[in-house]
Formats: sequence, C-alpha cells, structure tokens
Amino acid sequence: MTTASTVLAVLTGIAAVTDWWAVWTDRTRVRHVAKPATLALLVLVALTLDPVDPTIRTWMVVGLVASLAGDVFLMGDERWFIAGLGSFLVGHLAYIVALQLAPTSVPGTLLGLAVVAAAVPLAGWRIVKGVALGDHRAMVVPVVAYSIVISAMVVSAFGTEAAWAIVGASLFYASDTILAWNRFLEPRRYGPLAVMVTYHLGQFGLVAWLV
Repeated sequence: MTTASTVLAVLTGIAAVTDWWAVWTDRTRVRHVAKPATLALLVLVALTLDPVDPTIRTWMVVGLVASLAGDVFLMGDERWFIAGLGSFLVGHLAYIVALQLAPTSVPGTLLGLAVVAAAVPLAGWRIVKGVALGDHRAMVVPVVAYSIVISAMVVSAFGTEAAWAIVGASLFYASDTILAWNRFLEPRRYGPLAVMVTYHLGQFGLVAWLV
C-alpha cells in the first residue's frame, strides 16, 4: 500500500467505527455523514493503492461507487429501497467482473458453490418465503435476482482462492443475509449493528484483495 492509501485506510476505519457507534446509539444525523463517508474514503483507498492489476482495480472501484450509491439510497425511506437494491446489484456485477479477471481454480469455485448451496436452504428460501407471504410481495423478483447475483459474486471470490477476496465476499454475504432476515422475517436487537460491521469489513476485505 502507498502512504496515501494507508492514511486513507485509517480514516476509513475511523468513519466505519463512528457509523457503528451511531447505529448502536441511534444517532441518525451522525449516520447520514459516517455511513457514506466510509465508502467514499474506501473508494479513495482503492484509487491510491498500488494494485496488482489496474483493470481489476477499475472494476472494483465501479463496485465501490455503486455500493456508495446504494448506501445513500438506503438512508432514505421505503420508496428508495429498490433503488438501493439495484445499486448494490450493479456493484456485485462489477465485483464479479473484477474477480473473474483474476486467475481462478475449479476446486475453489466448487467450494464456493457448496457454500452457497448450503446457505440457500438455511436462510435464502426462508427469506424469499418471508417476502412472498408478507407485505412486500412485489419485491420477490428483485430479492431473488439480487440473491442470485450476490451468490455468484461469492462463488467468484472463492474461485480466486485469495483469502482476502473470500473473507470479504463471505462477510458481505452475511451482511445482506442478516439485513434481509431483519427486514422480512424477524427483527433482532443487534441486527442493524451486525449488518454494518459485516458489511464494512466485507468491503475492506475486497479492497485488501487488490494488493
């Protein structure tokens, strides 16, 4: 990492911890600054580090910017949820391109498929069923589409056999699973905090993979 990217990474960590504190203490105004600031700083980290492959870095930055847009949309009311979901879907597609540009292995890909196959019956189908039977029936198709795309991103990460990519993608997967469970099935007290901690750490891991 360069000196600039190291300094920016520290600032990103500070912004993330501030956001976690704001979630836990329900400080909405602080969240409206800290949440987007975390991803904005992470974009700068990715832009200033010395990547192994500049093309992969470009696609990762596209994914980060889309994630930043998703963060902003999800800070709004219910009508912006689909826009946020769509932004993150675009982000995952960009991450998939980046991950597929790296060398991949068949054993790693098969392991990723096994992980996703295990997650679907444990949580995926229950979440989709909760959406279909609840007050958000119109969101079944978007939720299923998003689930397929993020699952493909996780499989792609495992295919690289790179520890940072695998950890980052897995934490992102966990974050979205917790978010969906909290939103469509059963809200948990620690749910919102768990969502943000795993989300930010997942994004950090994916960026760390670049070096």
